[in-house]
Amino acid sequence: MTNKIYKITKVFPDEEKYGLTNQLRRAIISVCSNLAEGSSRTHSKEQTQFYQIAFSSLMEALNQIIISFDLEYLDQQLYNILRTDAEKCSRLINSLRNSILKNG
Repeated sequence: MTNKIYKITKVFPDEEKYGLTNQLRRAIISVCSNLAEGSSRTHSKEQTQFYQIAFSSLMEALNQIIISFDLEYLDQQLYNILRTDAEKCSRLINSLRNSILKNG
């Protein structure tokens, strides 16, 4: 999803360079970074905390995708693809978090 977001935001208007473009990219990077950091933790409480932050960052990115669509920076087809990707990622993150809570 990170690669898609970078390609997509390259065509956002120049006035969004330090606004929506930057926010969306940072939120997506936060998802990946928190998943990586959580996986390196040895205590289940710390792991689930980072997975929750990753999920929250994903929800932030999803909100920014919705805003991008509303501002007509994304067409319907691309919006649907990104929304589906975000929903899949959210289910995976929740499954990972729940697995740690159950087995931790």
